[in-house]
Amino acid sequence: MTKDKLRILLTAPYLIPFYDRFKPVFEEAGMEVIIPDVEERMEADDLMPFAGKIDGTICGDDRYIRDVIKAFCPRLKVISKWGTGIDSIDQDAAREYGVAVRNTPGAFTDPVSDTVLSYILAFARRSPWLDREMKAGNWEKIPGRALNESRIGVIGVGKIGKAVLRKAHVFGAELFGNDIVEIDPHYVREVGVTMTSLEDLLKRCDYVSINCDLNPTSQHLINKATLNHVQPHAVLINTARGPIVEEQALIAALEDGRLGGAALDVFEFEPLPENSPLREMDNVMLAPHNSNSSPRAWERVHWSTIGNMFVELGLPAPRRGA
Repeated sequence: MTKDKLRILLTAPYLIPFYDRFKPVFEEAGMEVIIPDVEERMEADDLMPFAGKIDGTICGDDRYIRDVIKAFCPRLKVISKWGTGIDSIDQDAAREYGVAVRNTPGAFTDPVSDTVLSYILAFARRSPWLDREMKAGNWEKIPGRALNESRIGVIGVGKIGKAVLRKAHVFGAELFGNDIVEIDPHYVREVGVTMTSLEDLLKRCDYVSINCDLNPTSQHLINKATLNHVQPHAVLINTARGPIVEEQALIAALEDGRLGGAALDVFEFEPLPENSPLREMDNVMLAPHNSNSSPRAWERVHWSTIGNMFVELGLPAPRRGA
């Protein structure tokens, strides 16, 4: 290895399985790529052995806290996040130490919003439960409801939240939204969404979809107090970030019958512990942080993430498919 060879730490679990396809891109740029064993993410202690040895990283939800960033500097120049959310990266520390943080905004708007609608439809039409009863030999007609007789609320009316509301509008549902910023009046009129307070949204809606970012204002936004406002038949859907929901409060609400059901793609602690009560609840649908699944979206994010890192290292972004 030559002294000026760039060393890249690749820990993005969605990109690692496809690395052989992109290996020539890194080799042509004279980069050495280090790929450690990664299950879901790298914790701070997992990252520390690479401190001072890396010029750039391509990561998933790795814990780049202040101490990690400080230890990686001054050599580290860029943290290129595979995907959108950068809540696991201490951005203040990155700015302080001159480390660029890049991501791909709006990367998964379509697959995630599709996932939200799939959960709403599953609970509304009771499809998983009807299928289960039939396969168990039962002929039980479980009551469902149409979406045009339902109220759907979205917390966080950003790109994904807007897509959820736009798709739900097609079904004729009554729509409610909540956000800490003002939403474009043209969009509000287009889909017919009523922007309201969090408390009012929770009181009114049959289905509540969390689509906001994880930040200091949204940490445990859904908690014991806010869950006291929901209707007992309501369904909570979280495809955003696990810590937005206080998981123990959610479990208690489900166990006590104060909440009708939940569909969860993300959790406070991932992977979801094997002993989590959520795994045993019949009124809960679970997925392993998979709502971004989409070949077209993944391909776009692969190239965007690599290109972001190249540019921040002073190299031209590789041509897609090169």
